[in-house]
Amino acid sequence: MQNVDVELGDRVKKHVTSLLISLSKEENQEDNHANQSSPSIFKVPRVLRELSQTSFDPLLVSIGPLHKRHENVQTFEKEKPNYLINLIKRTESPQEEILKSCMQEAYSLMNEIKACYVWEKPCGDFKFAQMMVMDACFILEYMVKIQDHANQSYSGRLLQHYSVLHDMLLLENQIPMVFLDKIFRCTVLKFKSISLVELILPVLKAHDLFGVDIETNNISIDTTLHILDLLHKCCTPQNYDTTNTKPASQIPTHSAVNLYRAGVNIRPNQNPTWPMQLEVQKNWFPCFYGWSMLSLKMPVLKVHDSTEFLLRNLIAYEQSFQTGKPHRYVTSFALAMDMLMNTQEDVAKLIDSGVLINQMGSNEEAASMINKICKHVTWEEFIYEEQWKKMDDYCNSYWPKHMAKMWTTYFSSPWSMIALIAGIMLFTLTVIDTIFTVNPPE
Repeated sequence: MQNVDVELGDRVKKHVTSLLISLSKEENQEDNHANQSSPSIFKVPRVLRELSQTSFDPLLVSIGPLHKRHENVQTFEKEKPNYLINLIKRTESPQEEILKSCMQEAYSLMNEIKACYVWEKPCGDFKFAQMMVMDACFILEYMVKIQDHANQSYSGRLLQHYSVLHDMLLLENQIPMVFLDKIFRCTVLKFKSISLVELILPVLKAHDLFGVDIETNNISIDTTLHILDLLHKCCTPQNYDTTNTKPASQIPTHSAVNLYRAGVNIRPNQNPTWPMQLEVQKNWFPCFYGWSMLSLKMPVLKVHDSTEFLLRNLIAYEQSFQTGKPHRYVTSFALAMDMLMNTQEDVAKLIDSGVLINQMGSNEEAASMINKICKHVTWEEFIYEEQWKKMDDYCNSYWPKHMAKMWTTYFSSPWSMIALIAGIMLFTLTVIDTIFTVNPPE
């Protein structure tokens, strides 16, 4: 029995030693990669993908390695060589020379490009370089065509055109901007005077969320990871104080209808410093009880066919620990809209207030879509905490609180209003009758 215990103890020691060695190796690998950039192109977590798989899968074209074998993209893969050939021809330089320089760029950035992806089935360097050059040239040629035909329609190919622009903004369907910029310099800059951001701009404008001009003046290609990251930078502020943000679970919620009943005036933010800026302003009125109304100034959100997939991809991008993003702006905006839009009545109120344009089938459908986007999303911070706190303090003050209660009690339905009016009339008649009974007319 004692021998058995000794053997068991030795076996446990061996397992512990083996585990410590394994952990030591992993720690050394982490130290070796500490200075490398984190992956920025990866598969969306399953818990988010299962809610809306169509929001993350390409409709027509694959960019990068993650969807190369997807059945939807196989037909279009055969068209890509034509885009590459047409782009190279535009340079009016020897085709072999241009193609060689593109492949050299792919090989020189090979390790950096591969480090941008999280994928399960890596391929050889030549095949990978070929794929990267093909996809980069396709994007650039497609965008050059859009520039050339800016005032012309895509007759007969509108659906394909929409699908391509849709696929270029999927998180799993990106190409590193550092490499796209290198191929841009090898090709487009040889025949066209334009910046890469200007060339890509039509992709961002094609799926307009907020109805404001997209500002790219302060955005550097050098610090942009890919096209979806470029859109994210256009939606978020360059400098924004989030030192006082709190977890969303601590934030009080008020729907649009409840805010309206308490006297909060919801209206469009006419001059926002960034597209998703929300402001709360106090409007004083010279009432004897000192009641002040609030104004919630919001961006004008367009709810259409592209809204769900854009928000889901931007949120999934922010949610990943791999991107290391300090602030989750789009995630916070989605939560704010989720709190405001509980029912179709809330949607109707936001539409009446001019802060929502609903291009979907119904108000109920729009509310359902926004509410589902926030499902299974982690809320580590809420950047509108200060604005929501102001509204909560206001709604819980004496007069707004009672105004909201009166709305709910007496004005929630036509019958309640009729009953209130009837009660007031009955009370008035009773008072008059009492007066005439006590003091009858002479």
